[in-house]
Amino acid sequence: MSEEIKLMKGNEAIAHAAIRYGTDGYFGYPITPQSEVLETLTELAPWETTGMVVLQAESEVAAINMVYGGAGCGKKVMTSSSSPGMSLKQEGVSYLAGAELPCLLLNVMRGGPGLGTIQPSQADYFQTVKGGGHGDYRLITLAPNSVQEMVDFVALGFDLAFKYLNPAIILSDGVIGQMMEKVILPPMKPRRTEEEIRKECPWATLGKPSTREPNIITSLELDSQVMEQNNHRFQAKYARIEENEVRFEETMCDDADYIIVAFGSSSRICSKTVELAREQGIKLGLLRPITLWPFPTKEIQRLAERVKGFLSVELNAGQMVEDVKLAVNGKVPVYHYGRMGGMLFSPDEVLGALRKEFNL
Repeated sequence: MSEEIKLMKGNEAIAHAAIRYGTDGYFGYPITPQSEVLETLTELAPWETTGMVVLQAESEVAAINMVYGGAGCGKKVMTSSSSPGMSLKQEGVSYLAGAELPCLLLNVMRGGPGLGTIQPSQADYFQTVKGGGHGDYRLITLAPNSVQEMVDFVALGFDLAFKYLNPAIILSDGVIGQMMEKVILPPMKPRRTEEEIRKECPWATLGKPSTREPNIITSLELDSQVMEQNNHRFQAKYARIEENEVRFEETMCDDADYIIVAFGSSSRICSKTVELAREQGIKLGLLRPITLWPFPTKEIQRLAERVKGFLSVELNAGQMVEDVKLAVNGKVPVYHYGRMGGMLFSPDEVLGALRKEFNL
């Protein structure tokens, strides 16, 4: 299957990209606004063409533990859900991180807390980048702001997960998941053979026949001294990721007096705010974190040396703003502007907030 250009929803694009990347298995459970991922995979029936397993589990808890099993075999496996469903998966996510297993997760965020609303939100930032489950662990977190990036981040997420033996997550929201855009789908990549998996994943549990000793995959260690050494190893790995995998995009930041920091769908809205501000003589720039973890701390630190202030714009009560403040370290003012409960802001509202906070 060659490269194709199509018009489709973000959720649909994820499904197509998963098949084309050579994903071995998808395990999920329906919940709005991400249900089209499972529905599209079922409609495409990749088990008939590539052998990819697509299974609707009996619950979100079952789905994440199926991912655990598949990842332990060195397979490229993934799951998707939306906010309440991701909460149910957190124990399994922590197990995956503790066992150092690569996999790809997708959260198409909706408003909360609780069952909340099916409308878009970005209120799962804390859960995702601070560790929604128990223990000291990190998730490689990619934040798309277009349907094309939903496609592109499937390959990137899997590649980073296997590079560092760590779960990766695409943190999207109901806007990106449900909107339709033109996308370029990549050419088909064949699934790996069992021989290739054995070569690429010597740590995997592949069963017989085998000439090596059995691999034991677990996150359990009852010897505290050994468990501490495991944690030191994890932290060293996270430091390597922070050093090598930070991704961000800047818009008109070179001469900016003020910087908006926004990710995902919020950054799309804020790109128009930058245009409006420039038309009115305000030198405004936009920094879009593409990786929410690792966070572009060093770039924000660099900008803080010369700008007059930052505005963190999010669809929540103020979560990423804490990381912006930590990076700025008191050098200039940092404010937050957001809407909640599934409500979106307009470019004019963001500009009004900027004017208010900085007396412009």
